[in-house]
Amino acid sequence: MDTSVKHDVAGVPDAPLTLEGPPPRPLGLASNTAFWWNLGISLLLPVAAVYVVLPDRPLSTTLLAIVVGAVIGGVLLGLAAAPGAREGVPAMVLLRGLLGGRVSYVPTVANLAQCVGWATFEIVVIAEAASRIVGAPRWPFVVAAGVLATLMALRPLGVVRLLARYAVWVALAAVAYLYVQVLRQPLPARAPGGNATSFWTAVDVVIALPASWAPLAADYTRHVRSARAAGLGAAVGYGAATIVFFTLGMLALVAYGAGGLDVIDALLALPLGGLALLVLVVVELDEAFANVYSTAVSSQNIAARWDRRVLAVGVGTVATLLALSFDIVAYEPFLFLIGSVFVPLIGVLIVAYYLLPRGAWNVSATAPARPLLVVPWAVGFVAYQLTLPTFFAGPGAGWTAWWSARQGDLGIDPANGMSASLVSLGVAMALTAIVGLPTAVRARREGRLR
Repeated sequence: MDTSVKHDVAGVPDAPLTLEGPPPRPLGLASNTAFWWNLGISLLLPVAAVYVVLPDRPLSTTLLAIVVGAVIGGVLLGLAAAPGAREGVPAMVLLRGLLGGRVSYVPTVANLAQCVGWATFEIVVIAEAASRIVGAPRWPFVVAAGVLATLMALRPLGVVRLLARYAVWVALAAVAYLYVQVLRQPLPARAPGGNATSFWTAVDVVIALPASWAPLAADYTRHVRSARAAGLGAAVGYGAATIVFFTLGMLALVAYGAGGLDVIDALLALPLGGLALLVLVVVELDEAFANVYSTAVSSQNIAARWDRRVLAVGVGTVATLLALSFDIVAYEPFLFLIGSVFVPLIGVLIVAYYLLPRGAWNVSATAPARPLLVVPWAVGFVAYQLTLPTFFAGPGAGWTAWWSARQGDLGIDPANGMSASLVSLGVAMALTAIVGLPTAVRARREGRLR
């Protein structure tokens, strides 16, 4: 099998086809920041703003929740992205140094399910928005989005450079236009509606978006020239986009919510709003592409010699077929359940990685298992569910009921209004420091990792 690095027509290297060999590093701070800004351009964010808007509260309170959540989520993303550049490996391979070679298969399998699900979700969102803009059936747009996202995944670094050079400016123009039009509408002093139950649950929703990319970040930042550029670009690029798009959704909801319009309909009601939205729909293809590509690269943690192009075609085909036939809304709670798996894991990774001395992170397939570090991950997951059980209806309702019953056993108020992400992160990071500090001190003293 040909495992060489491929080049585009300009002779610029692209991502390697397998895990063998070092990855090319053509990306600097500017291109990496622009790439993460483009990934943050998603219609999911303004649509999700309904879960962030605090009803009957000043708009400034919701805006503060957005900023706080974006800063926390952006910092987490940046801290998870930097090791990818330093170690030069994808995200799931990076976890070998945390959990061990074989044990890293566990989060890898969860990440495969997450990436396929989010790729499907993105294709559905793109197709739904496009069909509403042009007034046509949805299925042709599903097929088109799936095919384009798959083709983009075949040349990932070329796509990243294209997005950084051109798409960022087109998206900025569309966003600026939508802001101008929305701000021309009369805005009430207090939000007339919204589904957020407390300030910290609103913050939790915002954190979830940047945090959802943390298990994928190193897939891209392994191609960045320095850890500083990798971490700062991811944190600033995605964090800024999170603030911009959640705020746009909030403004559209409060401006048009009284008329019963959702965010998409509200933006379509603006003069030339359909054209601006169509631009954003096209730009949003990068999110579907990223999930397809990351599924392929994550698979290589288990099968290092498989060609990522073959894997990407298979993943893109599955995601497109699911988008055509599957009720993705029913799958959404499962995606959030997987998110609650990765939030504490990222906390464990961040603490463990920055505690250990440079060069002590073993990313080989034979990296030894570290069962002690599984404990803070598991306890963090439990803390998340006890704070805010993942909501399931129908066949999965038993999961929610079981955790709700455990809340009752421990005297935890189901309406506690706390951020499950922050509780989970705090517990996982504190336990990791307790468990890992003696090993880190010994490793630094001896100059090696036992």
